[in-house]
Amino acid sequence: MSDPGHLLPECPIAGFLTVLDGTWATLIVRELLTCPKRFTELRAGLPGISPKTLSSRLQRFVRAGLVTRTSYPEIPPRVEYRLTPAGERLKVVLDTMAAWAEQDLPRQAILDG
Repeated sequence: MSDPGHLLPECPIAGFLTVLDGTWATLIVRELLTCPKRFTELRAGLPGISPKTLSSRLQRFVRAGLVTRTSYPEIPPRVEYRLTPAGERLKVVLDTMAAWAEQDLPRQAILDG
């Protein structure tokens, strides 16, 4: 994850956390669940994310096989990001996380977050 000296145990959840490390990662997936998006559309949907962070997460997702990056030979150039079938299956995970937060996460924890 963030600390390269810290090794996670070998298990599926650790692998999941390695790819979807940090708040922005899950929010990027959430944005892409609705439809393919360009870089600027993703930034607009994620106020506060830096271009460097967004670019880094997208590159990680492409390497992990969760997102495809399609470059269209147009002027100006257009690049589109789309979830792969593996990325689309994360919808169940995010829906479950949202349901848990709505039901079980104390409201104050969200406000203090």
